[in-house]
Amino acid sequence: QVQLVESGGGLVQPGGSLRLSCAASGSIFSINVMGWYRQALGKQRDLVATITSGNSTNYADSVKGRFTISRDNAKNTVFLQMNSLKPEDTAVYYCALDLRSSPWTRARTFWGQGTQVTVSS
Repeated sequence: QVQLVESGGGLVQPGGSLRLSCAASGSIFSINVMGWYRQALGKQRDLVATITSGNSTNYADSVKGRFTISRDNAKNTVFLQMNSLKPEDTAVYYCALDLRSSPWTRARTFWGQGTQVTVSS
């Protein structure tokens, strides 16, 4: 069993900042890619950012220069620092971790429950 717990969402004014966290617990052998996705109301879920076990990062064009993804391997946690937030960043944000529960199982993707981020004045 693997559990992902997200935190850090909320309401913020345009230009403000938020920091999202996603902590994984349970049967974890290794975590490769960690990522954040978002889904605005009535739209599909889109990639925001990913980070590999080697700390290579990838960002959606819409968030480059404003968002920063990072990870704490000792705590099985991934973060998303969001600065200069815009109303169009409003969405439910989901973390996704590509992990193996044991040395003899294949990697699979686990999703967090989602946290609402609302950017509005």
